[in-house]
Amino acid sequence: MNLTRRHAASLALGSLLSLPGPALAHGAPLKFGVGMFQPDREKNDATYRPLAAHLAQRLGRPVELRTVDSWEGLAKSLANGETDLALMGPWGYVLANHFAEAQVVSTILYQGKPEYFAMIVTHPDSGVNSIDDLLGPKGRGRNFAFGDKGSTSGYLIPVHEFQKRGIDPEKHFARVLYTKHQAIQTQVTAGQLDAGADYNRNRDAMIAQGLITAARSKVIWQSAPLPNDAFAVSAVLAKDVALVKRLQAALAEIGPLLASQPNLLPANYTGFVTRDNSFYKPIRDAGLATGKLGAR
Repeated sequence: MNLTRRHAASLALGSLLSLPGPALAHGAPLKFGVGMFQPDREKNDATYRPLAAHLAQRLGRPVELRTVDSWEGLAKSLANGETDLALMGPWGYVLANHFAEAQVVSTILYQGKPEYFAMIVTHPDSGVNSIDDLLGPKGRGRNFAFGDKGSTSGYLIPVHEFQKRGIDPEKHFARVLYTKHQAIQTQVTAGQLDAGADYNRNRDAMIAQGLITAARSKVIWQSAPLPNDAFAVSAVLAKDVALVKRLQAALAEIGPLLASQPNLLPANYTGFVTRDNSFYKPIRDAGLATGKLGAR
């Protein structure tokens, strides 16, 4: 995709995200959107139902859970009123904030930390041992997979890294794919893909679940620390200060509750910490640097 088409895509997304959402009736069900963190929708819904139930109990309002297939789609749904609350990737949050003034209220913790890493993986038989190999003559003409275009680690951060090194992936690689993180790891470890973008939490989880083996997933580049997934609210809901405070309190309770209710979050997730929009500045900066954040 050339720069003009990318700019047009950014503007198109901006127009979608700027659509006003309906005002929330007091006591109406809250629509809670979550990204596709698990391999399939059924498992994803089952994983996050306990969290939705906890929030409903603490907020005194029904919470309707829905899984959204892509990060880009979740950003749009939070902006246009299809969802009121969202647990979403950092780049999706920055898009929704930039174009529709969605607001983060908390950040999820992974093994006690509010940050994670983007990475690029290959398989041990690829002959590619570093990002310099991948972006040099050894990598030219190979195939490469990004996550969907709403993904932080799967798209924005590796694209930014390529840009800093003067590489246009559409020209450097013979084939560029856009797919889900789980599919990237599966295809890389099977030797069906030369390399792809992922993040440490996904790779760790897939290894722990026996979906891939560590020996077949070779990390050749890792980013600086990135802010973890955001728990965000729509611009409409953000105006209800009292509700936002109750929501933050409900999320802060989850860490201590995990000792007795471990199903509130997936394995290795250890709670939430209150954060504001400034925590996501590194993602916003990358979006601006790559031209992915257009005019509001």
